[in-house]
Amino acid sequence: MIRRLLDERDVADTLYRFAEGIDTRDWDLYRSVFTETLVYDYTSYRAGSEGVVSADDWVERARRRFSTIGATQHTMTNPRIAVDGDRATCSMYVEAWHSIETDGESAYCLLGGRYVNDLVRDGEQWRISALRLQVRWVRGDRSILDR
Repeated sequence: MIRRLLDERDVADTLYRFAEGIDTRDWDLYRSVFTETLVYDYTSYRAGSEGVVSADDWVERARRRFSTIGATQHTMTNPRIAVDGDRATCSMYVEAWHSIETDGESAYCLLGGRYVNDLVRDGEQWRISALRLQVRWVRGDRSILDR
């Protein structure tokens, strides 16, 4: 029972570090939450945005994408975690604020939905091996995420 609770806490913490790495632009922290190879599916936001990629390439993509956005805040809540030995699945709600200021004008894009992720235990740490975003709603200017 105690081991399961500790695993669930550590799985949720992996997702919280995922969000913190993006929001603070701490790319080493962000990289630390992934296995060497990552399966991703963001098709609910952008058609065709799925595949398999090295974690280093995924982090570099994020670094480039978020370098054009002034600030972000990813709030992760309501973790639902199932642990099976050294594997886990975690679904968690997300609200992701993205804001940008250009020539004194502000714009934002707010996404709401959930992540459904697969994780594997790597020593004492859980790492994300599959990252799936299920966008349920979008408010604001989507184009700021494509600049």
